[in-house]
Amino acid sequence: MFVPQRILFEKNVMGYDIAQNIYNEFKDNKKIEIIDLSSNRIKQHIPGDNIYDFYRNGKNTLVVGTQKASKFQTCKPSAHYQLPLLSGCIGHCQYCYLNTNLSDKPYVKINVNIDDILSKAQGYIDERIPASTIFEGSSTSDPLPVEPYSNLLKKSIKFFANSDHGRFRFVTKFADIDSLLNIEHNDKTEIRFTINTQKVRDNFEVRTANINDRIDASIKAIKSDYPVGFIIAPVFIYDGWKDEYKQILLDLKNKLPSDLKHPLTFEVISHRYTMRAKNIINQIFPDNTLPMTEEERTFKYGQFGYGKYVYPKEELNNLKEFFKTTIEEIFPNGKIKYII
Repeated sequence: MFVPQRILFEKNVMGYDIAQNIYNEFKDNKKIEIIDLSSNRIKQHIPGDNIYDFYRNGKNTLVVGTQKASKFQTCKPSAHYQLPLLSGCIGHCQYCYLNTNLSDKPYVKINVNIDDILSKAQGYIDERIPASTIFEGSSTSDPLPVEPYSNLLKKSIKFFANSDHGRFRFVTKFADIDSLLNIEHNDKTEIRFTINTQKVRDNFEVRTANINDRIDASIKAIKSDYPVGFIIAPVFIYDGWKDEYKQILLDLKNKLPSDLKHPLTFEVISHRYTMRAKNIINQIFPDNTLPMTEEERTFKYGQFGYGKYVYPKEELNNLKEFFKTTIEEIFPNGKIKYII
């Protein structure tokens, strides 16, 4: 569970139950600074005169507010739409795209107007009937560390459990999912876990759950009959990478129950970066050892109109073939959604 150093309450949020729950959870903790905002200007209440310090203080800040945008963002290829439950993540993953997208907002912001959010979701569902509509709950966040006092996932899972045409999915690098195991989900929510080699986790994924703990959490979800998937990302190519990624998949296989209700899904994403991301990452993590050397990469324009540095074609094809063959060998009933 995420215990912040400071909590900022936006104006007019205390009328929401979730805001009251958060206040009651932490009001007696003398180590936590609680601030009631009068102007909703957040940055001035987070210490840090430079991006390095502001990032670290922001990562220990919780903002309690509401989702105000009138439209949901699309979310390809993961889902049709983002479900904007919250933004930000407590993890210090050096490679994370949120370092770019949310570099000026490194804090976690919980949207307490969950009933409004789910009502909007229903509108999108109704527009697409008879087709199903899939919502992604973690496109700009990891919701699990704040779930004990937000209950955003619990409310969402219950909502979609009773939806004929709506589906929900979220992904996490954390492991404390016990509060979600006894919810009646009716197979409408897919829980995905990001896994990687221990080397990648130890070097680049500070303040996240151990890989074995994530796998153990996935087994709990599987035993609770959730559809479960795995995102292997970002994949780094280094000496011995094939052996280590295969071992992670074997470790998962060895812990699986024999009677899976749902086939496992896999999404594999190779490491890539933009120059803007590299510049920000090098300011936030000046001692990082991420492999970001342009001469060793290929420049490629993406679907959003900006360029990224990806692995050269030959290496990328080798990576794709490795994961396709390995996953199909170890999980013959698994489903690979994409390898990019």
